[in-house]
Amino acid sequence: MDSAMVYRGLDIGTAKPSIAMRRSVPHHLVDILNPNEAYSAGRFARDAATAIEGIRARGRLPLIVGGTLLYLRSLRDGLATLPRADRAVRAAIDRDGERLGWAALHERLQRIDPAAAARIAPSDRQRIQRALEVHELTGRPITELQRSSTSRDGPRILVVALVPADRAALAERIERRFDAMVAQGFVAEVAGLRARDDLTPDLPSLRSVGYRQIWAHLAGDYGWDEARTRAIVATRQYAKRQLTWLRRDTRCEAWPAFAPGVADRYLERLVREGLVGAKNG
Repeated sequence: MDSAMVYRGLDIGTAKPSIAMRRSVPHHLVDILNPNEAYSAGRFARDAATAIEGIRARGRLPLIVGGTLLYLRSLRDGLATLPRADRAVRAAIDRDGERLGWAALHERLQRIDPAAAARIAPSDRQRIQRALEVHELTGRPITELQRSSTSRDGPRILVVALVPADRAALAERIERRFDAMVAQGFVAEVAGLRARDDLTPDLPSLRSVGYRQIWAHLAGDYGWDEARTRAIVATRQYAKRQLTWLRRDTRCEAWPAFAPGVADRYLERLVREGLVGAKNG
């Protein structure tokens, strides 16, 4: 359930499971697209439902793992019917963004749809554009349309969030994780993507946190120290939005992320639900 692991070549910055791990435990919806293609929540819902059906047919328990929570909502609840992209409207919004700055367009969104503005970062050009486009095409806030999601009989999903209790410790972990990815070759990975002639920084794949900042650094937009800081701050902001979303999800069970024995305790929970047999545990 990850909007970046679907792309081939985005490995280090997505913390993609290793080839050895994937040989040991079958993974689905990893490396299914080239980075010049686009993925969506609707497509994820269809692809995930197909994978779940196949896994269950083999007598296995599907685990949906990741942090793209819009994908969770699309799989569990269905998606609102939103208008298709309109090139002319998008072009007009882009012109306003270049002329006024995207922070100004975020303020416009705040007036139109405060709820959407609260969850979309002022620097998230793609999502600001989409929210303004939907309002322009329908006259209704995107939040209102999303709340009227199309319900359907999807798979039963037991949602669990492993939530860090200490925000300061989480911030430190995020910083250490980014530095570890850099040590593994993250910058070289992005440089390899930039060397291709079919990729631009506006593609959804390359607007992923970390990739966006390193790409801009390699393009000469700012130095390494600023790129590192921007990537770490963007990751912390993303984690904050995830935690806010999870707190509001009344169907989500929150478990302490780093508590001793949490994995064993949760396995016992699955046994009680009848989702895992005691022998298999």
